[in-house]
Amino acid sequence: MASASSIAASIASKTKTKKKHFVAQKVKLFRASDPLLSVLMWGVNHSINELSHIQIPIMLMPDDFKAYSKIKVDNHLFNKENMPSHFKFKEYCPLVFRNLRERFGIDDQEFSNSLTRSAPLNSDAQGRSGARFHTSYDKRYVIKTISSEDVAEMHNILKKYHQFIVECHGNTLLPQFLGMYRLTVDGDETYMIVTRNVFSHRLSVYKKYDLKGSTVAREASDKEKQPTQPEDAPPRPKSGNVQQRLQTLRIATRFYCAMKHVRDAKELPTYKDNDFINDGQKIYIDGENKKMFLEKLRKDVEFLAQLKLMDYSLLVGIHDVERAEQEEVDSEDNEAEDDGESDGGGVGTPPDSPSNTLDSTKPLSPGEFDPSIDVYAIKSNDGAPRKEVYFMAIIDILQHYDAKKKAAHAAKTVKHGVRLCTQTLLFKGSIKPFNDSVYRLWMEIISVSFWEADIGSLCLICRPEQRSPR
Repeated sequence: MASASSIAASIASKTKTKKKHFVAQKVKLFRASDPLLSVLMWGVNHSINELSHIQIPIMLMPDDFKAYSKIKVDNHLFNKENMPSHFKFKEYCPLVFRNLRERFGIDDQEFSNSLTRSAPLNSDAQGRSGARFHTSYDKRYVIKTISSEDVAEMHNILKKYHQFIVECHGNTLLPQFLGMYRLTVDGDETYMIVTRNVFSHRLSVYKKYDLKGSTVAREASDKEKQPTQPEDAPPRPKSGNVQQRLQTLRIATRFYCAMKHVRDAKELPTYKDNDFINDGQKIYIDGENKKMFLEKLRKDVEFLAQLKLMDYSLLVGIHDVERAEQEEVDSEDNEAEDDGESDGGGVGTPPDSPSNTLDSTKPLSPGEFDPSIDVYAIKSNDGAPRKEVYFMAIIDILQHYDAKKKAAHAAKTVKHGVRLCTQTLLFKGSIKPFNDSVYRLWMEIISVSFWEADIGSLCLICRPEQRSPR
């Protein structure tokens, strides 16, 4: 029989390695620091509940692509702690987006839980025209503010986009559009669109690139490359006794681990084409993954050309498996030290809390991912010099080739010449995805030592055409 001391030691060792989990509220309050996000959470929950009571049609009709659901809420001295007193929520084409979610393998209730269980996370990153970004608390979805022009463009392409998704069985590098909404708070209208996150909800991306196949003004500025500390960062350890300094270091470590999910654009810069070339970056994937990737890419860019959409990019994110493993070891060591100083009385995670939503499946090894969730992920080749996971997808497709873009391309062609302005050239009144020169440059940018890329044959397959950089 084990002695009392050995049992106590066993309990103590278990206490040291016990991780604490975020405990969510069991009742949905739709509480967020930003009233707009509270309205979004309320609206998504309302929409999914409404859809659950509607008979799903066998096939979508033309009117479904024009339909919308709108609700106006006026409260007086009711629930004012959580929600604005007056707001409107409008969902565009609810049955169409519900069908798209189904084709992308996303359950409506899980979609609702991701967006409503806890407030979406802020991101200081800004897109073009001042677009703001949020991620769902579980990092599965990205919420982006868009313009009314983007909403109109989305309506213009939605029917063909849906048809394309049906034909490719959801197997695409294009953005996965999952819902589009208009929120009105205090008379101000805000449009939001929800897409699947290109990056993983659990594998950290250490470097990301926005590639356009152009070398004109395609380099991150020095300011963009400089990492910045969060404003609320804890103080650096000052002089004092050893115990105080160790405690300060532990607090700082816990803080930075907790802040990993809210890195802004400066903490994780978005590098560009010239940075990719200058870094000597390589993407090491095997022949089968290369073949599937290029086939999806070919179909996607041909589809975008048919719609006369341009100015899109290939977003590339890189996860370093060995670096992540080391950070995990360091984090566990710090947690063990902190737990050793505590009384071990932490509260466990209830079954319905958000953390269990993602942890309920079989635990994954470092560098492993669920392909049904991380749909854009590709593992590095076994023979690669380092173990990595790549996330690659086409983004920013809601840009039509109009008179403004024609003028911008003409100006850049005069300034830089046709050879360097490798995007956006009209060919007999239509846009093609890439021309020979841009595809050659693009393949040089994302050249892969394991790809054995035959640029000539790739150009013949894709019939590339030029596009002009942002």
